[in-house]
Amino acid sequence: MQEAQNNPFFPIFLNLSEKHVLVVGAGKIAARRIRTLLDFAGKITVTAPQIEEEILAMAGKGPIQLRKKIFEESDLEGADMVLAATNDPDVNKTIGVLCREKGIPVNVSHDKTLCDFYFPGIVQKENVVVGVTASGSDHSQAKRVTEKIREALDEMGDD
Repeated sequence: MQEAQNNPFFPIFLNLSEKHVLVVGAGKIAARRIRTLLDFAGKITVTAPQIEEEILAMAGKGPIQLRKKIFEESDLEGADMVLAATNDPDVNKTIGVLCREKGIPVNVSHDKTLCDFYFPGIVQKENVVVGVTASGSDHSQAKRVTEKIREALDEMGDD
């Protein structure tokens, strides 16, 4: 399995409009990912004992349900996709293992070896959506490429 983690992941675009995405954790990483998911996911549930103000604000504008509590295995019931984004690597690992056992695709923010998918940088302009990843190895490179694509799409719109 370790060898497979060194290979790039195949890009795939999913229709999440009727899917339930569970985000465990409510810090800065979770907020960034939720902000991106708002345009795509039909239902987002955030489970965390403490929730960032930005996430609280987003909950009033989108399909977000907040559960202010510590993660339990039963929180995975009904989830189609899970993002483990807590500040505790052991909790993230537990979530990753449980999701794999249950066949739920999971992204574990602190450990790419536990990820079934990478959360890409997203550029969206009208009906064009571009996802960028550096195979989980260089987040700053992925961010730079995402910004260049955003600039290119913006320039195309000015033609």
